[in-house]
Amino acid sequence: QVRLVESGGGLVQAGGSLRLSCAASGSIFVIDDMGWYRQPLGKQRELVASITNGLTNYADSVKGRFTISRDDAKNTVVLQMNSLKPEDTAVYYCNADIYYRDEYDGRERNLEVWGQGTLVTVSS
Repeated sequence: QVRLVESGGGLVQAGGSLRLSCAASGSIFVIDDMGWYRQPLGKQRELVASITNGLTNYADSVKGRFTISRDDAKNTVVLQMNSLKPEDTAVYYCNADIYYRDEYDGRERNLEVWGQGTLVTVSS
């Protein structure tokens, strides 16, 4: 009933930039936390960046290179990635804590939602 759709992944050379976007859809009342996670091949998923009430949090490995922003009017979150390194290669997932109206019973519900993931490959 609510979903996140990511876009913007791809292949880029080291030192380049990519911009990931994530849009939430459904009968949404409000979105609390929004963030980006990544999962390198064979490794665990890790937090990249999050934003809540205008406050941002970044993994140490991306500080100064990545910027997270959101547009609450459009229910979107963006991750601008600059100075990309080969170690940034991973599947990137959008995540959001969403309050929405259940289409079956009309009740307000809360759900942590994940996007389908988008692959970012940084070549050396």
